Amino acid sequence: MSVRINLLPHREERRKRGRQHFAVLGVLTAVLGLAIVGAGYLYISQLIDIQDGRNSYLKGQIAVLDKEIAEIKKLKDEIAALLARKQIIETLQADRAQTVHLMDQLVRQMPEGVYLKGVRQKGLSIALHGYAQSNARVSTLMRNIEASPWLADPKLIEIKASKVGNKRLSEFNLTMQLKPVTLKEAPKAPAKAPAKKG
Repeated sequence: MSVRINLLPHREERRKRGRQHFAVLGVLTAVLGLAIVGAGYLYISQLIDIQDGRNSYLKGQIAVLDKEIAEIKKLKDEIAALLARKQIIETLQADRAQTVHLMDQLVRQMPEGVYLKGVRQKGLSIALHGYAQSNARVSTLMRNIEASPWLADPKLIEIKASKVGNKRLSEFNLTMQLKPVTLKEAPKAPAKAPAKKG
């Protein structure tokens, strides 16, 4: 006697279970993928937020530094203006001191028999126009200028015979340089006037 077993329902059941198992695995895989994507998104968002915070902090610090730089520039401009004014005052004081030295030296270095008609100053350059009783006295004046602590570089431009009243005199034009004076220089003792020759 032969027994026949129908295996079709059993195979169908196994296929059904396989499909269910595959569907469950697919859903789990999708959920896991979404979880990974979500975690990655949250991590990246957190990194972006941290970087945004750093950027905001840096922007704030840059703004503070820009303000300090502007204040420093303003202070530098004020210092430069003060230094320029100080320089102008020092120059004026030095010019005043130079004028005093010039007048003092003209009196000290002028030999007997020499008379000035005019003195012109342009910066440190001095032009003298005057009369002398002789050419030798003009030479003495030039030697005195060379020996002066405040005057230098005498140059005779012109000397000619001239008549003033009833006297025959030597009319001369010469130039010289006034040595620069700084406020830091200690005042020197007045130079002794050279012996008057001539």
